[in-house]
Amino acid sequence: MDAAVALKWGVERRLEFIEFRLFWDGGVNRSDIIDVFDVSVPQASKDLTLYQERAPHNAVYDKSAKRYVASPQFSPIFLKPEAEQYLNQLRSVADGILDSSESWIAHLPPYGGPPVPARGVNTETLRTIVAAIRQKEAVEVKYQSLSSDDPRWRWIAPHAIGFDGYRWHTRAFCEVDRTFKDFLLSRIIETRSLRPSEVSAEHDTDWNEFVTLEIGPHPDLSESQKRIIALDYGMRSGRAQIRVRKALRYYALRRLGLDTPPAARRPQDQQIVLLNERGVDEDHR
Repeated sequence: MDAAVALKWGVERRLEFIEFRLFWDGGVNRSDIIDVFDVSVPQASKDLTLYQERAPHNAVYDKSAKRYVASPQFSPIFLKPEAEQYLNQLRSVADGILDSSESWIAHLPPYGGPPVPARGVNTETLRTIVAAIRQKEAVEVKYQSLSSDDPRWRWIAPHAIGFDGYRWHTRAFCEVDRTFKDFLLSRIIETRSLRPSEVSAEHDTDWNEFVTLEIGPHPDLSESQKRIIALDYGMRSGRAQIRVRKALRYYALRRLGLDTPPAARRPQDQQIVLLNERGVDEDHR
């Protein structure tokens, strides 16, 4: 049977899952499919048989373990295994974003990471903002900014959601300041009215335009240290390019530690420097 023949979405997802388990966990059995997809025993057996037909050299049955294991000739055909995908799933489970039962990883390796303070985004607030974006409406919000002691009501016309690595924002047109700004979702204390908005997201130049940040190893590092940093950041010829929305440039620089002069910290602590920055042509947006 040709692997290129179209499959129903549900069947294809289960075949992708079989391949994921073979690649990352070394094996898969019928009960794995039943537990994750809540299908019948005959259906799970049928899925395994279909996978063997489509990828005859990828799995062999281990009678002692009672499961299919990846063969030495294993070569994925239903998915492209990505390290970033695996690590993001691992982190999502560890951070409580994803329940372990919803993860495709069978055996989660021990994981540790720096604690991130919980951000108090109200569920109904987020729902209102998302609805306003979808319906192209303005919403009246009670917002607490650092520039005033007390929260104040204002109309904003949100058009996007942003994340700075720690906090969630909505990108919106502020009718008080008459400009597009970032509003922290956790500082929206209350919402009340909605109304149609005539403000178009196309006018948010800083959101729609991109810049490319070109980074390289700190020049004061040794040559061997520079090679290590180049590996860390996937650099080629001592350079790596990071494409970011102009509106998020400040957050990107802050996360990379590039919001302070290179001399402010030891080269071993700073590790990278900003080599160049340029705009991205509209053709590449």
